[in-house]
Amino acid sequence: MSVLIAIPARYASTRYPGKPLVELRGADGVAKTLIRRSWEAAMAVRGIDRVVVATDDDRIRDHAEGFGAEVVMTSATCQNGTERCAEVVQHLGGFEIVVNLQGDAPLTPAWFVEDLVAGLRADPGAEVATPVLRCDGRALNGFLADRRAGRVGGTTAVFGADRRALYFSKEVIPYTGKTWADDAETPVFHHVGVYAYRPAALAAYPGWPMGPLEVLEGLEQLRFLERERPVLCVEVEARGRQFWELNNPEDVARIEAMMAEMGMAG
Repeated sequence: MSVLIAIPARYASTRYPGKPLVELRGADGVAKTLIRRSWEAAMAVRGIDRVVVATDDDRIRDHAEGFGAEVVMTSATCQNGTERCAEVVQHLGGFEIVVNLQGDAPLTPAWFVEDLVAGLRADPGAEVATPVLRCDGRALNGFLADRRAGRVGGTTAVFGADRRALYFSKEVIPYTGKTWADDAETPVFHHVGVYAYRPAALAAYPGWPMGPLEVLEGLEQLRFLERERPVLCVEVEARGRQFWELNNPEDVARIEAMMAEMGMAG
């Protein structure tokens, strides 16, 4: 199956305008923009046929082309990354799986995406797949601290025995009612902001109106659940890597500290 990775990148982020062009310093002190680090993460994935940055902003296009990325210009009316990926497929087409690697997740390990694509291939009944990572106590306590401070932290996911998603939330679910030791295994799963779609499901998505859950949570994947379309949750392993998305300005220091701790240079 031919696989495309599209990296949606929007300058006019509601919570963090200009986020794709924010610089992050690696363990060696080298600063690269968020969109460049996300593109480099995509280029490290094995078995991918094409990688593009999808944007509606000339500043992001010029910067991305400057470091060698292929760019597809998309409409400013796209409401989220999934709609932007659907527009990319209209321009390019011909792919059997389309991966949405959101441009705010530069710490995404290559095997997260590789395992995600393998999971969708192995489950013909699933129209969409997305990775979930079991939180250790350190990650979960970070989520809880963000919520207490009124910040939007990571998204959490709950799913059934068949690994079909039941719900995604920016709140911490399920409720645990306690703090955890840093190295504890918890019942909470961090939703990793990557999606793999079959083209038919992706093409249908922009034609569905936003439902109340998507509006309330601000989570694009809830549109599939509100339409009762199956979303497969693929559990991935951290293998000693830390993972975090850049959601707020405060996350820059957090991600840089993680990169320093993991020795991620460049």
